[in-house]
Amino acid sequence: MKVLITGAGGLIGSEAASYFLLRGNSVFGIDNDMRSKFFGKEGSVQRVIHRLQKNQNYHHFYSDITSEYEMSKIFLKVKPDVIIHCAAQPSHDKAASIPILDFKVNAFGTINLLENTRIHCDERSVFIHMSTNKVYGDQPNALELTENETRYDFKNPRFAEGIDETLSIDNCLHSLFGASKASADIIAQEYGKYFGMNVGIFRGGCLTGPQHAGVELHGFLSYIVKSAISNREYTIFGYKGKQVRDQIHSSDVISSFEKFIENPKKGEVYNIGGGKDNSASILEVINILRERHGLSLKFSVSEKARSGDHMCYYTDLSKIKDHYPTWSITKSLPCIIDEIVFSEKKRN
Repeated sequence: MKVLITGAGGLIGSEAASYFLLRGNSVFGIDNDMRSKFFGKEGSVQRVIHRLQKNQNYHHFYSDITSEYEMSKIFLKVKPDVIIHCAAQPSHDKAASIPILDFKVNAFGTINLLENTRIHCDERSVFIHMSTNKVYGDQPNALELTENETRYDFKNPRFAEGIDETLSIDNCLHSLFGASKASADIIAQEYGKYFGMNVGIFRGGCLTGPQHAGVELHGFLSYIVKSAISNREYTIFGYKGKQVRDQIHSSDVISSFEKFIENPKKGEVYNIGGGKDNSASILEVINILRERHGLSLKFSVSEKARSGDHMCYYTDLSKIKDHYPTWSITKSLPCIIDEIVFSEKKRN
């Protein structure tokens, strides 16, 4: 099987590349290390790309997904069976300073890849689009919440297991990043439903793991661990640090992709995250780091929250578990944190 992965140097892209290489597939990666332009040297994925290139079945293209010419050339050459689209401008803070580039990468880059898949690939090919829960904008903030000592939580029993795919994405503040990703999300659905293509849209929560190159504007869990280990002050933006996120290990994301590839759908949307059991507030993560690893984090709290940021978000996994009953979360939140701490200490 020939697997084409965009954003191959990133967290999910590199995990997918390693996963499919291990199973004897030919993997073709696209990544021009634009993260280094977005986030500086600290955000570069060159180290990851070089690691992947040590495998003879891995082939890399330092190409731009927004280039119609470059993508057409790659698709004609590779004729992939599976396309896993992870490339993106990933920060909703950064998007405000580069709105046109953000939209070009996230929205146009996606339709460029979908159109090349439609034109150049076999009708049995599978396209997986890595979307985001930011397509819901600040809609989750309109839900009634309870405030506990260390976290917010949903009050309405309907959301006892978290946010499902029926939550509206309209009439709310998204951030420019959320808007560009929502555009990509909708066009991916349309290619699946209108053209009858095998397209899966995975709306990710906090995707993480030991390979995550977290920076202040992107990669919350990785960056908070990095800050604690390097004795760097961490800034909490708004909500008193009680904002809640669910964390999913990159390997569990990839296993959900594999289930979809085995039994694809036409433009189906799935919320993918750690679920309620893997949810925690920033304050709770700080406590876990202290209790499990003896790490004390210096932090300050800014009253101003990030635009469109969620007060409470964790994923209802009912739909994907219904469609793919053999898929499940295998990495608990403490296990994920342990892996990231070990990895960061090794780097230092």
